[in-house]
Amino acid sequence: MAHTNEDHIKLINGLVETTIDSADGYAEAAKDADTGRYKDLFEKRAQERRTVATDLQDEVRRLGGAPKDDGTILAAAHRAFVNLRDSLSKGDEAVINEVESGEDFIKAKYEKALEDNDVDVQTRAVIEKAWTSVKSGHDQMRDIKQALKH
Repeated sequence: MAHTNEDHIKLINGLVETTIDSADGYAEAAKDADTGRYKDLFEKRAQERRTVATDLQDEVRRLGGAPKDDGTILAAAHRAFVNLRDSLSKGDEAVINEVESGEDFIKAKYEKALEDNDVDVQTRAVIEKAWTSVKSGHDQMRDIKQALKH
């Protein structure tokens, strides 16, 4: 069954929320990182994700919808729990593990969106551009996590 414009708006807004959650997660990770190397990396990724979210919001507007402008309530609750739990045992490895877990989540969400073959060409191009950032972030965090294990 063909998607309506509302379906496309809902799909993109879901990605907006998840991408904002990711940007917020990176910003939190930057605060928690012990070393400047990871702090700078996380700050750059947070900014990159904010740019991706803005591009997605522009697509929602192009489709005639009202873009989401914040993350999900669930993510805010998760961050609060993680912050509380990790407040005693922070360290770069713990922070990397949390970030990598978040990257797995956002990667899966984008992969699901890319499986939708009923998205118009322009919308698909916006999702694919965003996916480039998501995939890069995911793979980088996975590689850092693996390197820390050795």
